[in-house]
Amino acid sequence: MSTLQATLLGVGAVGPGFADWNTLRALLRGDAEYRPVPCVAPVPNALPAAERRRTGKATRLALAAGFAAVADAAADAATLATVFASSGGDGDNCHAICEALAGSDRLISPTRFHNSVNNAASGYWGIASGAMAPSTMIAAFDGSFAAGLLEAGGLLASGLPQVLLIAYEAAYPAPLHATRLLSGDCALACLLATDAAGPRLRLELCEEAPTVLAQPSLEALRRGIPAARGLTLLQAVAQAQAQRVVLDYIDGLQLAVEVQP
Repeated sequence: MSTLQATLLGVGAVGPGFADWNTLRALLRGDAEYRPVPCVAPVPNALPAAERRRTGKATRLALAAGFAAVADAAADAATLATVFASSGGDGDNCHAICEALAGSDRLISPTRFHNSVNNAASGYWGIASGAMAPSTMIAAFDGSFAAGLLEAGGLLASGLPQVLLIAYEAAYPAPLHATRLLSGDCALACLLATDAAGPRLRLELCEEAPTVLAQPSLEALRRGIPAARGLTLLQAVAQAQAQRVVLDYIDGLQLAVEVQP
């Protein structure tokens, strides 16, 4: 794979123990002690009331992080191509559909059905932002953040000026969580560009071991939620130091990111 490059313009973050990028940045710098408390998915006020009521937790997290990254970069959400990355999408909705299918009438509501597809968050983003630019949905199990970052880098290399990456995850309810155990809910968003002022990222595939976080509680967060695998990259950005971080991708192959502040 040829090397891909990007500039990071803005970041959005919502997760257990942090409600925004400023709070997460302080944690990653070591300026504050991390306390893992349950994540609260913000209400997607950019959506009309009818659509707002239909959104699940996973979609609300994705939209919150995405709009935060756009605001951080003072960008126009309506103009941005997007990449959504999630290992499992809306687990709560999947659970509700399974319950309906296990019932006596086996009827599924149309709202449940259209929220069951993995690109539901992308559709709600288009309604909320008014964006008509290309949108891609990526699912690659625990390597979904890296897969999304690769996809975004490829879109930039193809000529798009800016791409918004939104990686998000919501924990499954019982009994699904017994087979896919996620430790919590989290969404990270990065607005990337081809040529602008900001931290520079250089992407290449490698066979090195993934970078881990030194603080045990933050490392547990990184390992417990696929979207949080991007925390090592954001730590390098937060520390504003030239670093090489390696992100989980697929078995035997990882994604190295050279970060230049």
